[in-house]
Amino acid sequence: MKTSFLCILGLFVLTACKNEKKEIPLSEAPITEAPVTEETQDDARSYPIALSHVFKAHGGMDRWEQMNNLCFELNGSGETEVHTVDLNERHTKIETKTWTIGYDGDAVWLLENKKDSYKGNARFYHNLMFYFYAMPFVLGDDGIVYTEMEPTILDGVSYGTLKIGYEAGVGDSPDDEYMLYYDTDTYRMVWLGYTVTYGEGEKSDDWHFIKYDDWQTVNGVDLPKKLTWYHVENGTPTNERNDLKFEKVTLTETKLEASVFDKPEGAVVVTQ
Repeated sequence: MKTSFLCILGLFVLTACKNEKKEIPLSEAPITEAPVTEETQDDARSYPIALSHVFKAHGGMDRWEQMNNLCFELNGSGETEVHTVDLNERHTKIETKTWTIGYDGDAVWLLENKKDSYKGNARFYHNLMFYFYAMPFVLGDDGIVYTEMEPTILDGVSYGTLKIGYEAGVGDSPDDEYMLYYDTDTYRMVWLGYTVTYGEGEKSDDWHFIKYDDWQTVNGVDLPKKLTWYHVENGTPTNERNDLKFEKVTLTETKLEASVFDKPEGAVVVTQ
């Protein structure tokens, strides 16, 4: 499948303008409120000091917030998916040869080139890969509650740990929780732990793990080249399960027209 014209446009504009320790189970780790000082204040938002350092280690929140659109390709459903995201409005579009999913700010829609060509839940998936891919910066969104945890040992290495939760009513899955594990020397993100509660209406203790250990710098911001999901035993990751590679990545200040994400003729609104 050819790269989306929108992604190429973003890249063209960018070029023209002149990029013996004991493991601590999650359920037993002591919890303290994450400290916040004046240096973490940014546009009336407060981040834990450690998270501010993590942002800085990946290019900085200021640089991320200068960007207006993100495009990337992946093979996550047996065919090439082209993801286009308006970073300010969080409008999204995922295009393949057989189906397209979009979010225009009001509704998630699905367009199938042939009946039943999309297998999955379009509402759940419409921003899922973006959210994983745009770590750690999406952890600076509004409505997030931060909690500092005791250091956690994963695969024999001790990592600084921040727990992320959401205020009631934020997003489709406010009961989702995340654990950000970072290198305490470099503050680079290494692991993400997460739960999935979409459609359940309550918190979960079923943790999943992704390793972030292969990064690329795109227009001054570090983004993953690949994500590696792990098998989990007793609440901790064990061995690799599968990789997901991200290609043809562009990140630019180009502001996309809202019409890019409009529901096309023949598409249906997905409500759940």
